[in-house]
Amino acid sequence: MGMIYLLDTANLEQIKKAFEFYPMSGVTTNPTIISKENRNFLDILKEIREVIGEDKMLHVQALGATAEEIVKEAEYLSQAIGGNLYIKIPVIPEGIKAMMILKQKGMKITATAIFTAQQALMAAVAGADFVAPYVNRIDNISGSGVDVVAQIVQLFENYALDAKVLAASFKNVQQVQEVALAGGHSVTVNAEIMDALLTHPLTDWSVNQFITDWEKVYGAKKLTYDVK
Repeated sequence: MGMIYLLDTANLEQIKKAFEFYPMSGVTTNPTIISKENRNFLDILKEIREVIGEDKMLHVQALGATAEEIVKEAEYLSQAIGGNLYIKIPVIPEGIKAMMILKQKGMKITATAIFTAQQALMAAVAGADFVAPYVNRIDNISGSGVDVVAQIVQLFENYALDAKVLAASFKNVQQVQEVALAGGHSVTVNAEIMDALLTHPLTDWSVNQFITDWEKVYGAKKLTYDVK
């Protein structure tokens, strides 16, 4: 299985661009990301679903403080948005309780706000399909986000768990690279980092050089022309 790429945004133009040019598997959102758009939250989520289609993943976070509230929100979001929907739930006791309830109801779950491998392990056992460690935020508290990802991957292998690591909170491409080397199954990044994963000045230079060399001999003719 290859790397699973998701875009961490609620901006429709960024989503449209990423899904046009990159092999995207879905979109992740959170209350902060949605609030930046400053519009009705349900309208935003429905528009994202329309842009990415029914089959692509859309991860939406519940806001409830109790398991009962989280379950109600999850059921509401499932009915209102539909498609391949994952409910993001923080790894707090009420969240773990909600995961167990929602798993019994057949709903898809992404455990979020993860800072330790043990949080991820418990969430996976409770029924989470994805677990989202915050790589850069772990680094910012003098930990190693990449090490936490590697530990989670190892624990899932140890216990033959089907849950996948959805690494989140990145500040640069190098962190994404290290997560991939550590065996992270998926990443969610903002539009800037998504573009940067493919960007290198020598790649641009090489492409321009190819064109320059071609045009010296063939002019503006393209391969689809009768080049002689």
